[in-house]
Amino acid sequence: MRRRRPWCSVALWGYEMKSRETLRPGNGVTAAPGTLVGRRDALDAFAATVGATREHGFRLLTVAGEPGAGKTRLLAELATIAREHGLTPLWGRAAEFEQLMPFSALVDALDDHLEARCDELAGRLDPAQARRLATVFPALAAKAPHPEPDAGPGDRSGMVRYRLYRALRQLIDELAAPGGLALILDDVHWADDGSAEFLDHLVRHPPRGPVLVTLAYRPAQVTPRVAALAHIAGGYGNQVTVGPLDLAEVEAFLGPGVNRARARALYEASGGNPFYLEALARMSRLEVDDLPATVRAALRVELGDLSPASLLVAQAAAVTADEFEPALAAVAAQVEPAAALDALNELVARDIVRAAAGGRFRFRHPLVRQAVYESAAAGWRLAAHGRLAARLAELGAPATVRARHYERAGSFGDRRAAATLVEAARAVAPQAPVTAAHWLRKALDLMPDEPATLEERLELLMELSRAQGVSGRLVEGRDTARELLRLLPPGDHARRARAARICALMERQLDRPHEARALLLDELRRMPDPRAAEAVPLRMRLVAESMMRVDFRAAQAVLDLMPDSADDWEPGIAMAVAALRPMPAYAAGRVAEALRSADAADRLVGVALDDHLAEWLDAVAWLCWAETYLGRCSAALRHFDRAEAVARATGQTYILTNLLAGRARTLVVLGRLPEALETAEESVEGARLLNSGQQLVFALTQLCLAAALSGDSGAAVSAGEEAVRAGVGGGEVWGTMARQALGVALAAAGRPEEATERLLEACGEAGAATPRMDHGTLLASYELLGGAAAAQGRPAEAEAWADRVAALADPLLPAFAGLVPLARAHALRGGDPGAAAALAEEAAGLLAAAERRLDAGRALLAAGLAHGEAGDRRTARERLRAAAELFRECGARALAGQAVREQRRLGVRVAPGHGGPAAGPGTGAHGLTPREEEIAALVAAGLTNGQIADRLFLSVRTVETHLSHVFAKLGVSSRVAAATKLHRPG
Repeated sequence: MRRRRPWCSVALWGYEMKSRETLRPGNGVTAAPGTLVGRRDALDAFAATVGATREHGFRLLTVAGEPGAGKTRLLAELATIAREHGLTPLWGRAAEFEQLMPFSALVDALDDHLEARCDELAGRLDPAQARRLATVFPALAAKAPHPEPDAGPGDRSGMVRYRLYRALRQLIDELAAPGGLALILDDVHWADDGSAEFLDHLVRHPPRGPVLVTLAYRPAQVTPRVAALAHIAGGYGNQVTVGPLDLAEVEAFLGPGVNRARARALYEASGGNPFYLEALARMSRLEVDDLPATVRAALRVELGDLSPASLLVAQAAAVTADEFEPALAAVAAQVEPAAALDALNELVARDIVRAAAGGRFRFRHPLVRQAVYESAAAGWRLAAHGRLAARLAELGAPATVRARHYERAGSFGDRRAAATLVEAARAVAPQAPVTAAHWLRKALDLMPDEPATLEERLELLMELSRAQGVSGRLVEGRDTARELLRLLPPGDHARRARAARICALMERQLDRPHEARALLLDELRRMPDPRAAEAVPLRMRLVAESMMRVDFRAAQAVLDLMPDSADDWEPGIAMAVAALRPMPAYAAGRVAEALRSADAADRLVGVALDDHLAEWLDAVAWLCWAETYLGRCSAALRHFDRAEAVARATGQTYILTNLLAGRARTLVVLGRLPEALETAEESVEGARLLNSGQQLVFALTQLCLAAALSGDSGAAVSAGEEAVRAGVGGGEVWGTMARQALGVALAAAGRPEEATERLLEACGEAGAATPRMDHGTLLASYELLGGAAAAQGRPAEAEAWADRVAALADPLLPAFAGLVPLARAHALRGGDPGAAAALAEEAAGLLAAAERRLDAGRALLAAGLAHGEAGDRRTARERLRAAAELFRECGARALAGQAVREQRRLGVRVAPGHGGPAAGPGTGAHGLTPREEEIAALVAAGLTNGQIADRLFLSVRTVETHLSHVFAKLGVSSRVAAATKLHRPG
């Protein structure tokens, strides 16, 4: 008999739902039980999809049909087909009454299999991955490494889910080895939000091995996110619709023992729905004319044939769980365990329930459980849930298990139920914030509205608002914040200001800037002294709102009314005010003031405690972006890294995604493209989880830039087009920046006309009164437009763009000074290549000194081309070799390829994968960069790409990119060959 785990060893949600490796067709009244009738089209589609999985890898199959259409029976056939093709089928089901339990269908599908392979997987999963997965799967909880926080004091942000989803994807890849995996999930219309988010992540980042993911659902009940998966999957997806049986198929289903008249009557009454047909056919004692009008009535008739004792136990079982243990059903029914087992004998004989693994039982169909549950009196059900909650508490079951019953049995004023719901919410908040929000709301509903509970309710409302915001329920989070404002006393200005600021932040995420501004102004008017310390947070948020609208004059006007510090200010406010000052000064062209303000803010942020940073992260984010725009990239990166860690620890996901986007942009400028891609990808995932259009545009813009410069022009254009297509942020900075990034991506993709059109639009040359982006990006765009004009044989136009670059450049910003001679070099290259070469060399030196490594590489490339055209082939080859090496170190594959092609055109023999004929400075053996050496060593040690990604905090995609470079430089095509060559002496 299978070992049972105690409640205390159960992981995140603690509720065991065990999978089956094979599917058993339902028992029916057919002439040949278990024989599938009809469905040839579906079976052919199944076979084709399984074959495609074996041959090409990941596939998504969706099976849609109305309740009782026979989806589960078809999944049994799919499991058989998958097994015949060498895939391991694992099957799980979501349940209606447990749909808040996090990842229930995945646990149902995988947990038994994981227990059998636990020891094997232990050596293949990184300890951090194992810890994350142990929060989901009971089978892994007992053998998981000792829990350690992911970062610092712990990560409370919604990005914990992103890392968990990556771990789940890696787990699926591991389970797919060596023959492939068919993950079959039934009834996903009842899946929790975490499962839906993970499936979305899995489709967008498919497993590498032969993995078939099949989702069966009711189309009228499925969430839009799950319904959209087939569309998102594109060529990887296939959808099968399960319709009703026709009359001939119904006759075959019923068999020769049913005459044609009765078969037709049953067909008409059931509409060809197999489950309804089976339920009606069971009523053989009735004449056809006496059939009830609905199948619900037919199920009631079926239940009416049970003895009272068996019906009671069936109702108790329906209250207990989708897959239940007899002992708990006995508690709910208030009968002795022996009596419950006697009743189960009758229920199994009548095919109401069926035996499952480990001495548990399950209803033959979710509709049967629903009918049994609804057949019980409402008051009795309430008491049964209460008895189960009490018994589970005695057994030491986690709060997450008890919460499901307390939310149904808890009565108004029941402090024990409320406390359990709060405890359960806090336990699941990092991985399942939707469930956490649901339980927090239930706890609040149980609390009496009285002065004694006010403080506790206010605290829970703040927690609820955060959980709703993190989970992407921004409207609900905003409404909760407004509810909090209504409850706060009119004179509690400090807390009211904090709540109003949070509410305004959420309005901003919802792309409702006018509502955000109105809320802030209204709260300011309520204050007797608008210059008091309590008003500062509201004024600071107004500054941020003005800057987002590119109304820097309004932002400066508010800042001018605020001192740098005051005796009655809380710790951290002076730092936050200082952090806001650089951006409007920079935007207004007061560069010297912006630099002084940045220095002052840098000093205050450096000595500020993390607690103070946490309170004002939105202000600190403006400092980080301003430093990037000012060309102070090292300082910006330092502040981005610290703010990111604080945002994770305090759960401020709506700011974290913005910080990640800014960090990605800074890394692009510094030429650290693999890190930039990783960071931008995480920002995009966070924005999708957050469901914020604004943050998604921010993130996609940076992903577009990083991918374009990395050489993945297809992904870059796709990200840029999605950012522009989002249609949010019209007239604001971030909408314009998305268009500029798309222009860069189109240029990298070899679409110069479209690129020029987008860049002109972003630069305000297509009707806008003034450009709505920072001067540095505008200056860089002018330089790109000049280069494009020169490449297309329009030197006069290139010269005009160079003049604009020179006019816009500021001597106080040396980070951008190198773009001036580079733009001049573009314009002169056709007519005076020697002068162009000299200017490009000057540009390369200035840009390298300013840490703009990619731009320095572009300048070296321009210098090499110009030297070649001027006849100085030796210098041309040197500059091109240096450019190729620099691009390779930065991860700019397309630019490195261009430099290599130009080298070959000049007669240089360049080995595949090398940026030049010899390894450049700073590279190791075989010409590998330090990062490539690190990854190669881990490959040689036997680590998978996923394990390497987790260890080095990179994406799997980034690891794969580095590994392709390693293979090319080593001249090998496999991991084994790479390890052999690295270990070979000399």
